[in-house]
Amino acid sequence: MSNTVQPAYPTARPAPEAARHELLFLNCFRLAQALVYIGLALSPSTLGWPKLADVGLARGVAVLFLLFALGMLSLTRRSTPWLRWTVSGALVVDIIAAVLAIVTMHDARIGIAMMLAVNLAAGALILPLRLSCFFAALATLGVIGHSVLEAQAQGGMDRELLESSLFGLAYFAITMLCYVLSRQIRASEALAEQRGVDLANLAQVNELIIRRMKTGVLLVDDANRIHQMNESAWMLLGNPPADQRDLGRVASELSRRLYHWMTSGKLDESATQLADGVPEVVPRFTRLAPNDDSHVLIFLDDTSLVSRRAEELTLSSLGRLSASIAHEIRNPLAAIRYSAQLLAESEDLPPTDQRMVEIINNHCVRLNEIIENILQLSRRERSRPETLDLGTWANQFVDEYRQGNDLGEDSLRVIQASTPVAAVADPQQLQQVVWNLVQNALRYGRMPGEPARVMVVARHGEHGVPILEVIDRGPGIAPKVAAQIFEPFYTTHEYGTGLGLYLARQMSEANQASLEYVRVAGGGSCFRLVLTPARVGKATGDAAAAG
Repeated sequence: MSNTVQPAYPTARPAPEAARHELLFLNCFRLAQALVYIGLALSPSTLGWPKLADVGLARGVAVLFLLFALGMLSLTRRSTPWLRWTVSGALVVDIIAAVLAIVTMHDARIGIAMMLAVNLAAGALILPLRLSCFFAALATLGVIGHSVLEAQAQGGMDRELLESSLFGLAYFAITMLCYVLSRQIRASEALAEQRGVDLANLAQVNELIIRRMKTGVLLVDDANRIHQMNESAWMLLGNPPADQRDLGRVASELSRRLYHWMTSGKLDESATQLADGVPEVVPRFTRLAPNDDSHVLIFLDDTSLVSRRAEELTLSSLGRLSASIAHEIRNPLAAIRYSAQLLAESEDLPPTDQRMVEIINNHCVRLNEIIENILQLSRRERSRPETLDLGTWANQFVDEYRQGNDLGEDSLRVIQASTPVAAVADPQQLQQVVWNLVQNALRYGRMPGEPARVMVVARHGEHGVPILEVIDRGPGIAPKVAAQIFEPFYTTHEYGTGLGLYLARQMSEANQASLEYVRVAGGGSCFRLVLTPARVGKATGDAAAAG
């Protein structure tokens, strides 16, 4: 947001609201001016002042000017769109009326000339400088011209001519002064308006930031009443009703800690759960002003977010570390495995030594798998999505898996929908995800003493969403374990790394897909991959090309 304010006065055009006020003042003063003319023109003859040169003309000018003033006052609001033309025309009438009033009421010429200066000053607040100076010159010519004509008619009028010249000088000075003042007023108004807009925008931004903060924020007064809370605080408090504002009823533990903090000044930093089914939080308190207990801000830090950030930091650090030492581990590992293979080829090797060599090979394979899984944490390759027919892809995957792995008595088969199931995904990353799921299903998804039976299912879900499932008929996963299987480094197997399912979900999310565990009725497990559907036209063309 820029704080630079461009001045709004180069053309001396006022803002509509300010212009309306100045125009209203000018029209009100014109009405008062017309009433003065009426008073002078209709003054009793017994007073003898002012002496009217032409009674009829003086009264006619005064009445007409009064009607004009009333009309302009009534049209103040409607005249705003045509402000320059309205003020310019009115000033012409003002000058003509003032000059005629000076001609017909010569004794009051000084007062009339002074009132005309107010008209010019008000016009200078609204009009551009050149136009304002034009009307100042027109008024000067009017009063000086009258003095010149009077001097020629009566002779010896040098004093009146000097007075008129001084009035003309005053007209120009007042016009210039009011124009400069108007520029400063316009600049101040524009700056104030811009500052107001900036403050309003800043307030909206601050409110949006507070509302969307992951940290819960509450404002509580000295009566233990909640004044404001953001969305995170509302969720961490267990979604209390809108009319419930008593902190003691909404969260008694939080109210107790607030009272303890205000009385003792000590903060209890242990995590607590404020409602059922919400994460634990660590409350923090602060006053809005020093030594002011009337309002207190409460911050609720979600411990699950802190744990997740620490976990992400750990994984990131582990990924960078593993990338730097991968080659250092792989080289001796390859040498150990190669040596074990050469040793196994020896004809004089006793059975006990063959068993030891077999153990070495098995652990080398396991260690290599661990390195591959950890290296994937640091790679995080971008997905290159393509349109796939999941049925065709699943058949190809199962054929490749059978060729590269000895299934023995275990079974692995494909079940596909009768119609093509088109999805958008990166084939290589999808291969890694499904390979991991099938490997886990063949390893853990079997009943004791029975072969594993694994199915790869390609089908349509609700609204035609493409779904790929890996289903086994094993004992299934306990609910407590199922809630943690996608967490990194969580494993129930003594030789597992706990990274397989975590990496599978990460790669799924990179392909705009979701991976979840679904318990199968009657026993077994199902890992469901919900993919992004492909466009119908493109999917049909790609399926035809693949066929």
